[in-house]
Amino acid sequence: MKRLALVCAAVAVLGGCSMFHKQMPPPAPAAAPAADAAPAVETIPFRTGVSSATVEKMAKEQGCTGGQGAGLITQPGPVEVYRMRCEDGKMSGKVFMARCELRQCKQM
Repeated sequence: MKRLALVCAAVAVLGGCSMFHKQMPPPAPAAAPAADAAPAVETIPFRTGVSSATVEKMAKEQGCTGGQGAGLITQPGPVEVYRMRCEDGKMSGKVFMARCELRQCKQM
């Protein structure tokens, strides 16, 4: 019994067991969304399709040239949509889009 009293006194004097007094790091402040932050933009990898050359020719006739060419932005199939960035010509800075159904393409 004396041992128990001695242990209790030692615990009280020494401040208790160190495992109960771990210092926790202060919580990180929550990042507030910036008011002028741009929304996330999904990028589409460049893929050629069966009508890429046709769409590039159509774009060139409209004054859209340069860049990687006409990329397929839908799944391959009977109806496909192509997009081409215009870097040169009178449509510089714009996007040329075309819809091709069974290889018959029309500008969108």
